Amino acid sequence: MSTITISSLRKFYGKIPAVDGFSLEIPSASVFGLLGPNGAGKTTTFKCMLGLARPSSGEIRYDGKPLVPETFERIAYIPERSVLYDWMTVEEHVEMTRRAFRSFDSRRAFELLATFGIDRRRRARALSKGMRTAVMVALAFARNAEILVLDEPTGGLDPVNQRHVLSLMINEAAKGNSIIFSSHQIGQVERAAEHIAVMDHGRLVLQGLVDDLKADRKIVEGIFPDVSFTLDGITNDARVARADRTERIVRLLVTAGADEIAARLSSAGAMGVRVLDLNLEDIFLYAVSPATATTDVVAKETST
Repeated sequence: MSTITISSLRKFYGKIPAVDGFSLEIPSASVFGLLGPNGAGKTTTFKCMLGLARPSSGEIRYDGKPLVPETFERIAYIPERSVLYDWMTVEEHVEMTRRAFRSFDSRRAFELLATFGIDRRRRARALSKGMRTAVMVALAFARNAEILVLDEPTGGLDPVNQRHVLSLMINEAAKGNSIIFSSHQIGQVERAAEHIAVMDHGRLVLQGLVDDLKADRKIVEGIFPDVSFTLDGITNDARVARADRTERIVRLLVTAGADEIAARLSSAGAMGVRVLDLNLEDIFLYAVSPATATTDVVAKETST
């Protein structure tokens, strides 16, 4: 089992910071989802983790040790873009990978390829984007690696095969291996990941257990009789992360104590006060783009 520690990672391209002071600990035997908008720094972080890009500062350690050539026997990587050789068949890619890694299991690779419906005789140039992704997934998971770094591992796959990939990740974590993956499909992250981190402009803006983040973060909503109301200092409460006012309606994003905040809102004169659940997409949007975050969610309970 392997724990990955990223400490104060910075990576500049010229004067532009792609990753800016990013620190994170990825626990062993878990599925860890890395989220962020385009350009947030996810792929650069992965490249720095794997020595494909040299950090400007900071360090990455595997079980307390720096990355060395021997570490690559323990790591499998799926890049965002295909790295298959166009002129080679799928079967030749399997054989090449077998020769490169001692722990590679050719039988498992062919079983996974069959699950994805990939003909081993086809050349890579004849494969669709989704088929290429499926081949890279099969090669990576047949490595029997302790650590899997997966950059958009479901890109181009149909919904059935996306589910296959998510199941593979969950099963690997159950074996004691560590999986860190990025995805623009937040529903996939919510389904598979135990832990998440959210990046924005190269920085860490949110992290935690998915269940804890969903349990703690709520929207407290209330409607006042008219627009001339005051909130009696509620927005100064440290648990209120954001307050939105639209005419007579107030929506508060709270990070804890939602029922207590709801009671205070009722005492301030609000009517029909509701505590609303957030899904992971809502939580993500509030972290990176509050103006576009939605609160069209189902009321869990009502206070008056």
